[in-house]
Amino acid sequence: MTEITLHGARPAGAPRPRLGYAMVTAASTLFAINGTVSKLILTGSEITSLRLTELRATGAFVGLAAFLLATAPRLLRVAREEVALLVFYGIVGFALVQWLYLVAIERLPIGIGLLLEFTAPVLVALWARLVWHEPVRRRVWAALALALSGLVLVGEVWEDVRLDTVGVVAGLLAAGALATYYLAGEHQTARRDALSLTCLSLGVAALLWAVVQPWWGFPFDALGGSVPLELGSADAPVWALSLWMVVLGTILPFVLSLGALHHLPATRVATVSMIEVLLAALVAWAWLGETLSAAQLVGGAVVLVGVVLAQTSR
Repeated sequence: MTEITLHGARPAGAPRPRLGYAMVTAASTLFAINGTVSKLILTGSEITSLRLTELRATGAFVGLAAFLLATAPRLLRVAREEVALLVFYGIVGFALVQWLYLVAIERLPIGIGLLLEFTAPVLVALWARLVWHEPVRRRVWAALALALSGLVLVGEVWEDVRLDTVGVVAGLLAAGALATYYLAGEHQTARRDALSLTCLSLGVAALLWAVVQPWWGFPFDALGGSVPLELGSADAPVWALSLWMVVLGTILPFVLSLGALHHLPATRVATVSMIEVLLAALVAWAWLGETLSAAQLVGGAVVLVGVVLAQTSR
């Protein structure tokens, strides 16, 4: 990982777009797998979605903090001028993205919830063009249009036209929070390495959840139970799946996605990351037996075309 100084210096080394694409693709794949792992925990144990989010943020923060304290404690130093932005980034880009998405899928079909959240790349592109005045070729807009059209097919939005107002608002707010994650992350990775940025942001999210949901009410006994893996008759301990969720479903993909922002602009990272929707559906089909309709398969292909266009837009 590229090393960054703590007080305003830019990362050493020139951006490497191919590495950035590989990083965001790997992050999306891990996030997609984590969706199924988290669903196994939620459906097979007494841990609620909010408690699971709290466990995820806190566990990832503790793991990253322990690693950095043992290997490079200087990376955790925070300049006074960084504090406000780190707090904002941790709350909006980490805590609220996950919570608002959970609210949306509790009240809406999961495909529609994902569709609403992943309108974030449109917001990122609009911000980059209208506020930051960055050059954005027309091909980027075509890529976004194709990707969003594909997500409409993947989500099969015509299947449920009576949408819950609170769920729709939560999904749209999740899109805004996700766009903030990419845009603020691009700014933050110009002065801080992805590993310490992820750690500190998760620390802010963990602190927020500890205030909202004190740890003395956490169902620790549930971690000792087992849940079916939906692969034959095999079971897995909840603590093992939770460990997977923390390490491979949180720490590694967040570090990869933030690291990709050093090599690619936020507009591109946000667009490519939309393949998470398709990958999550494929993982659920292969693991849980959740089938895809013809429309969803076509939509997935359209998303991939949009991603290819985005990759060649500059």
